[in-house]
Amino acid sequence: MTTPTKIPVFDTRTPVLPLREEIDAAVARVLDSGAFVLGPEVSAFEEAFAASVGTQHAIGVANGTEAITIALRALGVGPGDEVIVPSFTFYASAEAIPPTGATPVFCDVDEATRCVTAETVKAVMTPRTKAVVAVHLFGNVAPIAEIEALGVPVLEDAAQATGATGPRADGTPGQAGTLGTIGTFSFYPSKNLGAFGDGGAIVTDDAAIAEQVRILRLHGSHAKDTYLEVGYNSRLDAIQAAILGVQLPHLPAWLAHRRAAGARYLEALPEAVGQPVPGPGTDPAWNLWVITHPEADRLAEGLADRGIEARAYYRRPVHLQPAMEPFTRGGVAPLPATDLLAAQHLALPMSAAITDEQIARIGDALHQLV
Repeated sequence: MTTPTKIPVFDTRTPVLPLREEIDAAVARVLDSGAFVLGPEVSAFEEAFAASVGTQHAIGVANGTEAITIALRALGVGPGDEVIVPSFTFYASAEAIPPTGATPVFCDVDEATRCVTAETVKAVMTPRTKAVVAVHLFGNVAPIAEIEALGVPVLEDAAQATGATGPRADGTPGQAGTLGTIGTFSFYPSKNLGAFGDGGAIVTDDAAIAEQVRILRLHGSHAKDTYLEVGYNSRLDAIQAAILGVQLPHLPAWLAHRRAAGARYLEALPEAVGQPVPGPGTDPAWNLWVITHPEADRLAEGLADRGIEARAYYRRPVHLQPAMEPFTRGGVAPLPATDLLAAQHLALPMSAAITDEQIARIGDALHQLV
């Protein structure tokens, strides 16, 4: 009997294979130039990325985690402040807050969209709330305009949502990362736009905030002889910028493929599993296709037996992580949706190269297992 080909959660290789010659040429161009830190490749990508997402300023940084820290500091977040962040998210969304001197305050998410809402944020706001980190989880889009209407600036963690869209305050559509005061992105290889290593970006329409970001990413300086802040050594690598620049024109087609795959999943999977629900007025980018089921771990084992990789990402929510204990000693507000989603979620394969046949095979397997 022939063993079926394994279906991975991520397929980062197939989409870029046709671009290999162009990527090799871009890397060679950087090597020949000798400009490895910032320089023209980074500037060119920053300009192209800003145009792609529809913002005035894009600043490349070393990774998505430092993007959040630097963005918060550019908003003026510091010691004594509180920053609201969901607990059902990747650890970095909260990990990036303490380096500013501020305290993370954990909020719940909406069970259907898996994103924060104005209601879940308002439930934990205090006079010390200085900002909100709204995570566009799994490529879905949080209601940023409604959250900003509460009166605090919103940092959009769009690490998993490059290319997703949602409503601005005036009702017009905009891309994730540009709906609030400032947005951050990760270019980790598994993201919708992935580098061949680490990388990140910060976007904003506010020129003063953008200038502060540029200062903070470069050791707190404009130049190398005058230091205005205690900053960071957090710069997007020129080779990664060149590679990202090759891929960027292909992002719309890759996003269309992900969205079509999501539609096929909705048809192929059994009713017994919960499937993602787009936020109102949004067009998600589906970095991950995450289902829910009371026996999610059993389903993962059954899928693995059939050559299908499936993975739980956040079984232990961030507020229960050991490193967060100093910030939760006073207690945490009830987080019922977080508790349920943490226990029941399961990420299925999703990529810009997943095929109809693979989705049908995953659907057939789940029909057998539930």
